[in-house]
Amino acid sequence: MKRGLLFLFACLIFFSAAYAFADSGRECTNCDHSLAPRLWIPDGDPNTDHLPLKSSSADIVIDGPIARVTITQRYRNEGTRPINARYVFPGSTHAAVQSLTMNIGDRIIKAKIKEKEEAKKIYEVAKQAGKHAALLEQKRPNVFMMNVANIMPGDTVELVLQYSELLIPDDGVYQLVYPTVVGPRYGGDPIRATPHNRWIANPYAKDNTDGSNPAQIKTDIHVRIASPIPISDLRSAQHKIVTHWLNDKSAEISLDPSETHTGNRDFILSFRLQGAKINSGLMTYEWNGEHYFLMMAQPPKRVAPTEVMKREYLFVVDVSGSMYGFPLNTASDLMRELLSSLKPQETFNILFFSGGSRVLSPTPLQATPENLQRAMTMMRSIQGGGGTELLPALKTAFAMPRTEDTARSIVVITDGYVDVERQAYDLIKQNLNSTNLFAFGIGSSVNRYLMESMAHAGQGEPFIITGPNDVPGVGARFRRYVDAPVLSHIKIRGNGVELYDTEPSEIPVMLAERPIVIFGKYRNAQPGATLELTGTRATGEYRATLSLDDSNGQADKNQAELLPVLWARQRLMYLSDLQGDDDAHRDEIIRLGLRYSLLTRYTSFVAVDETISNPNGNTTDVKQPLPLPQGVSELAVAQPVPEPSLYWLLLALAVLFASDRLFRKNRHVPH
Repeated sequence: MKRGLLFLFACLIFFSAAYAFADSGRECTNCDHSLAPRLWIPDGDPNTDHLPLKSSSADIVIDGPIARVTITQRYRNEGTRPINARYVFPGSTHAAVQSLTMNIGDRIIKAKIKEKEEAKKIYEVAKQAGKHAALLEQKRPNVFMMNVANIMPGDTVELVLQYSELLIPDDGVYQLVYPTVVGPRYGGDPIRATPHNRWIANPYAKDNTDGSNPAQIKTDIHVRIASPIPISDLRSAQHKIVTHWLNDKSAEISLDPSETHTGNRDFILSFRLQGAKINSGLMTYEWNGEHYFLMMAQPPKRVAPTEVMKREYLFVVDVSGSMYGFPLNTASDLMRELLSSLKPQETFNILFFSGGSRVLSPTPLQATPENLQRAMTMMRSIQGGGGTELLPALKTAFAMPRTEDTARSIVVITDGYVDVERQAYDLIKQNLNSTNLFAFGIGSSVNRYLMESMAHAGQGEPFIITGPNDVPGVGARFRRYVDAPVLSHIKIRGNGVELYDTEPSEIPVMLAERPIVIFGKYRNAQPGATLELTGTRATGEYRATLSLDDSNGQADKNQAELLPVLWARQRLMYLSDLQGDDDAHRDEIIRLGLRYSLLTRYTSFVAVDETISNPNGNTTDVKQPLPLPQGVSELAVAQPVPEPSLYWLLLALAVLFASDRLFRKNRHVPH
């Protein structure tokens, strides 16, 4: 009887444990650890509104080369309990976030910029006191988190944040990118998650069978564009748009009414300005006793190389769970395009990575038709699964055998859904050794911060491939960048004026056909002062001179007044590049954030409504679930890691079986 009860109890524990484990990984096959939680499923509790964010709208004004973006988020509590809402959302990698306003009824509360820890304390005190409060934090330069406290039943809270950025054309094409969703990040062991990366565990909602998504937020986007030069070739890469032309230099753009699910992919708007030349110029502005400038200079024409260098290419291809399906199919098309651009005398290899890695060949291969076909056969045989172990893959790549006396380029192909941007940057910087690195981001909502960071560290270029239509021609463009740099040894100096605090302080070799952009400050300007830019190109010396007297000839005050903020954002990007785990530049980042009212890693915006709306102080925390980016498999958010309770259940089961065996053994021991 005792043995039967013991067995029954053990079975109950076992099946409970098995269910817990199955529930934690039910959406996953062949997956590794991830900080992303299980797919979000509504619990049906009518007392709590699980989707407090009802809509998000973006009003974007492109004035010359500067874009101003105003984002309005509307939260509403349709449940019966007071709630605290948390929402993780993306921004442009170059966004200078400079203000936040909270609107409740007819009350307007302007947020204050504070050191991060101080802002968090102010928010928590207001939250406990039952006051409406909002806290905006930066988790990555392109990932932000909004916390809203004490949203009462029936309340509507409107949060308005503003940022600006400089649009820099590449090969004559200007591109505005407005991200709408943060893709899931693979983060290793969730048990060891730090407070800094706990945001990664935000829930994601599964699409319904009809293609709808319970977490799909109503997203509106309106763009107004004005240019001093006629606009041409205006198009949207991933959304249908309606364009109302005011004249040949200005237009208003909105989403087509047929776009009902807009918030699961980046909004990408591109256009050209008529005429072959990029509009070079100098913009200046005085603020708080300091003079700021922005110099944009036309790049020289690319010249074909006279010498053909011996080259080797190592392709590092992400085949993890988040790449399953559409992204991996697009990556396969991209690999075919890149491999076809190789020359027979060049060598190559491929490293495929997910939770582990495998290589095409132990040593580099000649780019013969047979070897290229072998590479594509292996590429097509991989389905995708497992975690995105980028750092081990990069370490393996840098350690792989290489051909002597050959310039090597590493090409990383991934969706970038990892949280190791900083570590990847450091690793690449430490291992260049006559190797440069190019980053290809695949997908509708790529982690652009990772792509740009890796390419910057590797002295290469980032490429974003949103789908198969972006693939044709990318191989030829890649080869132009590799074979024929536009300009090197770039320097700026002032004639009759002193320049200081220029950004970037060291200008890298120019690979792309984009203008040279330099921010800085100046003082002691004499009449007739000029800024002179010099560099080395294939045909000799390059020189561009712009006069301070002619500055702002084509820029209005609205553009120029953003120069201090844009300069500070550029400076913060430089400090971020130097920033390691030791927080060596923390004080300088805080100083810039507070002085220029900018969101940074160490500064946050906090707004508090002094009216007490929730005197009881009882609230329910709600994490706003996100839709999966378009084309991303649910494998990207699977979590086969057992819950802590499962470990205890399994331990109890082991103890029970051990006790049972000891009991039976003791029964047969003669006394």
